[in-house]
Amino acid sequence: MFDIALYEPEIAPNTGNIIRLCANCGANLHLIEPLGFDLEEKKVRRAGLDYHDLARVKRHKDYAAFLAYLEENNPNYRLFACTTKTTGHHTDAKYQQGDVLLFGPETRGLPAEVIESLPMEQRIRIPMMPDARSLNLSNAVAIIAYEAWRQFGFEGAV
Repeated sequence: MFDIALYEPEIAPNTGNIIRLCANCGANLHLIEPLGFDLEEKKVRRAGLDYHDLARVKRHKDYAAFLAYLEENNPNYRLFACTTKTTGHHTDAKYQQGDVLLFGPETRGLPAEVIESLPMEQRIRIPMMPDARSLNLSNAVAIIAYEAWRQFGFEGAV
């Protein structure tokens, strides 16, 4: 399957929604600290409903720890920077087992150094109208995650 990673997420309900999404599509979720909220916060629980026990969530103390974890546990991973600061669409990517979809914080997106550390073909965006700045984080994660899962033939779904 594939993994989803949130780089320093800031808004509790978005992360709760993404926990629920991961439980529904079978993706592992990585939370890269610092978080802008307490994971036990009521808003996270409410948004994730009763899906917290069905989702596989791993916390990492920082981006370097996250990369080290991937190197050790998923050595063939490809990291995709999901960002408005590129031209390649999320539907252009050909997703593979072990891929990781990386999303930045709600108010600022991924840092330039993270985006620039990846090859152009691993920088993806969701098409939008020219005057639109961005989508809500949990909506963006859902759009890209379901495209990746679709490419896997909705493996494991009913």
